[in-house]
Amino acid sequence: MAKELFLEIGTEEIPAGMLPVAMRDLERMIRKELDGARIAHGEVITMSTPRRLVLAVSDVAEEQQRQELNLSGPSEKVAFDADGNPTRAALGFARSNGVDVSELTVRETDKGRYLFLSKVVEGRPVAELLPELLLKIVSSLSFKKSMRWKDLDVRFVRPIHWIAALYGGEVVPFSYAGLDSGKLSYGHRFMAPQAFEITTLADYIATAREHFVIVDPQQRKKIIADDVARVAGEQGGELNVDQKLLEEVTCLVEYPVVLCGGFDEKYLQLPDELLITTMKEHQRYFTIAAADGKLLPKFITVSNTRPRDEQVVINGNERVLRARLSDAMFFWQEDQKKPLESRLEALKTVVYQAKLGTSYAKVQRFTALAEELARQLDAEVLELTRRAALLCKCDLETGMVYEFPELQGVMGREYALIEGEDPRVANAIYEHYLPTQAGGELPSDNVGAFVSIADKIDTICGCFGIGLIPTGTADPYALRRCAIGILNIIIDKGYRLSLPRLVEQAVAQLEDKLERDSATVCAEVVEFIRLRFVNMLTGQNYPADIVEAVLAAGFDDVIDALQRVRALAQMKQQPDFAALAATFKRVGNIIKGGVDYAVDSNVFVEECEKRLYAGLQQAQQDVTALMAEGDYPGVLRTVAALRADVDAFFDGVMVMTDDEAVKNNRLALLTQVAGLFAGLADFSRIAA
Repeated sequence: MAKELFLEIGTEEIPAGMLPVAMRDLERMIRKELDGARIAHGEVITMSTPRRLVLAVSDVAEEQQRQELNLSGPSEKVAFDADGNPTRAALGFARSNGVDVSELTVRETDKGRYLFLSKVVEGRPVAELLPELLLKIVSSLSFKKSMRWKDLDVRFVRPIHWIAALYGGEVVPFSYAGLDSGKLSYGHRFMAPQAFEITTLADYIATAREHFVIVDPQQRKKIIADDVARVAGEQGGELNVDQKLLEEVTCLVEYPVVLCGGFDEKYLQLPDELLITTMKEHQRYFTIAAADGKLLPKFITVSNTRPRDEQVVINGNERVLRARLSDAMFFWQEDQKKPLESRLEALKTVVYQAKLGTSYAKVQRFTALAEELARQLDAEVLELTRRAALLCKCDLETGMVYEFPELQGVMGREYALIEGEDPRVANAIYEHYLPTQAGGELPSDNVGAFVSIADKIDTICGCFGIGLIPTGTADPYALRRCAIGILNIIIDKGYRLSLPRLVEQAVAQLEDKLERDSATVCAEVVEFIRLRFVNMLTGQNYPADIVEAVLAAGFDDVIDALQRVRALAQMKQQPDFAALAATFKRVGNIIKGGVDYAVDSNVFVEECEKRLYAGLQQAQQDVTALMAEGDYPGVLRTVAALRADVDAFFDGVMVMTDDEAVKNNRLALLTQVAGLFAGLADFSRIAA
């Protein structure tokens, strides 16, 4: 008979960002431990609130599954001496498995005769295994930041106040952090702090709600989403939907209560994004927009307690927001007394990185790179690009960004617009920071895209140049994100440029700062970006072998490489692709890099050589034209059509014949065949 397993860890308030990760870890760990212990089970459910982590597993078996083992030991020669007596190797193998040597058998294998042990391991009662298993899970949970408390020799994200652990309604006994597991949970800290007994998950969820705790985060999220939308409508507007904020607020409360407050209309003269950021980042408030998209002087907050007097709570929130908006208004007015461009000089006193110089020096470097990109790709925006690059870091010296760092770029754009800068320049000041996260918004305009690429490539090359190279998960300068951002912008815009050349230009700008050989830095940066490209493409479900094969044949032009990956991945789905790949692998294996001989048709001996040469000449003409058009599917079809002649060639001749002239001519012919697809992919890397 299967039973339900339940675990709850009650704590002080856990930071919101850590709850989703902890839930995923709990599910992963319990599955691993149950499966590893041969314990059959059903659905795994994890839930959480700021004060508790919950795990429940349905249909957990009462006994481990029995296990039939066939264990291989030492060879017969090693296991027995010349007289047939067991050696220490045989005795040790038997002892380690809890049996007598007489229970071992000798079997014939591909490698010779070896000792074997066949035995059945009966399953133990699961109730006996769970205390150790649950203790292992609780003690193994790890967090970005953990803490110690009292005089305990344990670490956890926050101090633990209770542990509830049940199997089939009975307590699973174990101790951790000075606490014994039991069957009691506790309600909301303020509205219902008393204990209540747990029997099943369903009963726990219902009873917890009676104690003002909504345990299921998805249910809390729905309640919050519905209520804030309703309140926004009651205020005559529409909610500015923010999924990230919704997720965060869901993890901040156990019992959500939605309240609405307001602020003085005079603050609406501040940019909407400033108001939204101030309310979202600092207060976790939702904002409301009117029908015309303009903000209403209202906000929605989610309380974790049902107040006796809602107005008292609302007044407190309004008072806090008023102080923040008053500061923002002061900085907004003060910053405008000084032109944005005048702040460029101040960047000379701001150290970007101790070994890489000031922010001013960085601006000068990536401005030159951005100008070069504009010359190559869109010369009409050269002046706009130069202007945007020079101004894009100036808002770092404003009072507003000093007080609200998350508004960098946003305030630069707003001040630039007020000062009459070209809207494309102003927008580029904001967009040069994009993308800020995986899958995030990309620059909408070439001006912002050029500055963004230039800034990011300077950051990567500078860090590599002084040895600040990401290792493992450590990436303090977000170089991986920079590389992925560059790739995404290039792909989104379809820029045809030489990435290695761009890297060389960036490294040249850093020549007086480098602590390592410039050629080495260039090679390492290109490889670093190539690996990010590989991860991107495989993450989009392109076959890994296709990606590696294509990039091995060339990674100068990202768009070109992407087109080749798409074409080859599509062809791989064809039923005869494996045979085609095998044929061209064979070509590569025979020529081993190729020979430097011209093909002489007068040396041909067999008809199959002549046919292949004739087909090759036509294919070369077709491939040249198709490559010029970027028609890689067409190139692949042309190359594939030559396969029959190549196979006939291999069937009809011996390439490595004793006649040196004939052999060299055949190798030269195959070298030209390989040249057809050399720029497409390295077929030797494609799995059969």
